[in-house]
Amino acid sequence: MKSIAIVACSNPLSLSSKESNEKLFELLRNDGRNLLISKCIYEEKNGFSSSGKERAYELMKFFSNPDVTNIYDISGGDMANEILDYLDFEIIRKSQAVFWGYSDLTTVINAIYSQTGKSSVLYQIKNILHGEPDSLFKPKFEIIQGQGIEGTVVGGNIRCFLKLAGTKYFPDMNGKILLLESLGGRVPQMITYLSQLRSMGVFEKINGIILGTFTEMEKENCSPNMNELVQEFVGPNMPIAKTCEIGHARDSKAIWIGKEIEIRNE
Repeated sequence: MKSIAIVACSNPLSLSSKESNEKLFELLRNDGRNLLISKCIYEEKNGFSSSGKERAYELMKFFSNPDVTNIYDISGGDMANEILDYLDFEIIRKSQAVFWGYSDLTTVINAIYSQTGKSSVLYQIKNILHGEPDSLFKPKFEIIQGQGIEGTVVGGNIRCFLKLAGTKYFPDMNGKILLLESLGGRVPQMITYLSQLRSMGVFEKINGIILGTFTEMEKENCSPNMNELVQEFVGPNMPIAKTCEIGHARDSKAIWIGKEIEIRNE
């Protein structure tokens, strides 16, 4: 029987979130597939959470299961990269299961791509509790610099993506399209992140940039905004696209990390 699985590879979920999570689980069961749930989802009453090795074991259990088609991570936070050294990427490579997650799961998604060439989905499945958007994989883009963008997408949350810097899990950036978005952070933090990417030579290798939403910056109307900051760092010749439909908002849409994309202004 085809199955889907729920994991939490980053921070454990609070016990107070159980009710809404149960609603999600019921919604996912309604499509007739079997639902499997990791043993490492919630924080303990004393605040103790499972180890990175334990969370990785639960994830690998589902990648090893030939009946599992999709693995949805419902966590976020800070600790997802703790699991990377415990993953068996050869098993992941051979698995039919697709991994879904966002925010801190940017680390896992890009590690899967860099180590296996396999694509994953940048999306928080809990968003469907607020109504699944039409055309989930078709966010609207606007070209704000250049004529268009074409290449394989890597990246995600800018802060979390940079956790992979200097490790074997950081993807080869040659010819890639770099997707960047963020929940927190204002101008000083974004300058820090963009400076690191520049120092790593990333902007010399990529073919373009996609900017999703930068929630705190946009809420506070920061100046310069992220579009302006990125243009300052990369110069006038780098193609840049903007979308308001990828990021941390409840109505955000999904995008494949590790697959080709082509964006042209209509």
